[in-house]
Amino acid sequence: MDLETLRHSCSHLLASAVKKLYPDVKLGIGPSIENGFYYDFNIPEGVKEEDLLKLESLMKEEVKANLPFFKEEMSISEAIKYFADQGEIYKVELIEDLERSGETKVSIFKHNGFVDLCRGPHVDYTKRLKHFKLLSISGAYWRGDDSLDQLVRIYGTVFATKDELTEHLNNLEEAKKRDHRILGKQLRLFDIYHNEAGAGLVFYLPQGAVLRKIIEDWEISEHLKRGYEQVISPHIMDAKLWEKSGHLDYYRDYMYPIEKDSQKFILKPMNCPGHILVYKSELHSWRDLPLRLFELGTVYRYEKSGVLHGLLRVRGFTQDDAHIFCTKDDLCPEIEAVLDFVNDTMKRFGFEDFEAELSTRPEEFIGEKEDWDMAEEVLEGVLKKKNFTYKINPGDGAFYGPKIDIKLKDALGREWQCATVQLDYNIPKRFNVTYRDKNGQDVRVVMIHRVILGSLERFMATLIEHYAGRFPLWLAPTQVSVLNITSQVKDYAFKVKEELANLGYRVSFDGKDETLQKKIRDKELLKIPYLVIVGKNEQETNQVSVRMSGKKSLGVMSLSSFIDILKEDLG
Repeated sequence: MDLETLRHSCSHLLASAVKKLYPDVKLGIGPSIENGFYYDFNIPEGVKEEDLLKLESLMKEEVKANLPFFKEEMSISEAIKYFADQGEIYKVELIEDLERSGETKVSIFKHNGFVDLCRGPHVDYTKRLKHFKLLSISGAYWRGDDSLDQLVRIYGTVFATKDELTEHLNNLEEAKKRDHRILGKQLRLFDIYHNEAGAGLVFYLPQGAVLRKIIEDWEISEHLKRGYEQVISPHIMDAKLWEKSGHLDYYRDYMYPIEKDSQKFILKPMNCPGHILVYKSELHSWRDLPLRLFELGTVYRYEKSGVLHGLLRVRGFTQDDAHIFCTKDDLCPEIEAVLDFVNDTMKRFGFEDFEAELSTRPEEFIGEKEDWDMAEEVLEGVLKKKNFTYKINPGDGAFYGPKIDIKLKDALGREWQCATVQLDYNIPKRFNVTYRDKNGQDVRVVMIHRVILGSLERFMATLIEHYAGRFPLWLAPTQVSVLNITSQVKDYAFKVKEELANLGYRVSFDGKDETLQKKIRDKELLKIPYLVIVGKNEQETNQVSVRMSGKKSLGVMSLSSFIDILKEDLG
């Protein structure tokens, strides 16, 4: 039995239990999702976390009874009358939508007197659903529209075997320990002051600012080595620019407009129009191409408050954004080079496993279908040539071109979005972006939009959870902390700190008059890779005692020996 069928069947089991516990409930939808399922309900009295156990108990009763699932078909009119008589207003709305789309019949599934609108398929008997667990409760809007009813969403999961369920629940517990929102505060990396500054706006604390700078410095260096030129574009630009690019039509609801002196501006939601203006600031010939413009560009998008989530979904974020202006002949080698860049970057940051999605033409798009077909063919050809594992994501391309999305997997096997490569024949037409060819004729360029890490905020969240906050030495904001045991050796301890800092290591010094045990405990909470401890004996012998984070002491050694350890750790 496939997991999707198990998950969707279990959502019906949950809905049946909810109907028993809350007779006045109105049913929303209950799809299967990655790693589980959910069901949305309108429950006037609300649901408490402790109610999940009551619901599980009711579900287990139906599993034990081994009840069959039955499928029936109804005409649209019969189904509307049936669910209207039951007071199921959301089901009626869904059926009316099906009627408008041309459907004449719908299917329903029954078990133990519970009836739900559903295409199926389902398991044959409820006994197949015994390895399940209800996980959490959240809020959700009907149809994802915050102007519509707010519902209660109950999440759960189900597996074919007990061992699979146990493994998944263990992974969920481990994921809680790695939650970047919790570790972000514990490690003093970032905070989001929702009430004071506004939701979805990130404040980097000193340690987080250092981590971000390490990532940015590495990225800038790598881009320059690969022939990119760094640019900086303004944070606000005239609204007419976004109208010309097409973004105003497609992203209006996500934009922050500003009006001053009768002129309308947009707080930039992306960097591409700015890079086009940089390109057009001078004439270019075929000899100048490909031209690769790179920016660590901070952008702003209005995300609904219900979807904001730590660093993963914010309203202000920075992209490692680049646009490659090239000829059609340049496309394949340039896209190949981008994928090589992605591959090298993921390995550098400790991610060995990643896959690709090829997103094709959406329903609403600009340009000609012939250009889209050609662009999709180019992207898929490069994926095949580079032996990338990929799947097709139909209709999810950008409005101006198809794209490759790279999904990396972390230490727990969870997928995270990072790099994106978009191929665009269309926006260059709108801006008449050209180059002079060998014959002296103006020819339109093709644009490649690409990010490697994606949003720096999202990537930092990924790093925090992947490493559980225990970063490799090269990424650690503080690499070494020097601790003195007594005040008599404070000068010697500070001298050790200065010698390490002068060699370029990121070092802190804790000279507070506290017990050594408390100092060590505090630094372990900060997950600092190495602790250097000095007392009277170390001072007399001109040595240091070294402790590795999360491990036992490495012993007493000379400072030069410890530096050798650091060099080896850094590779």
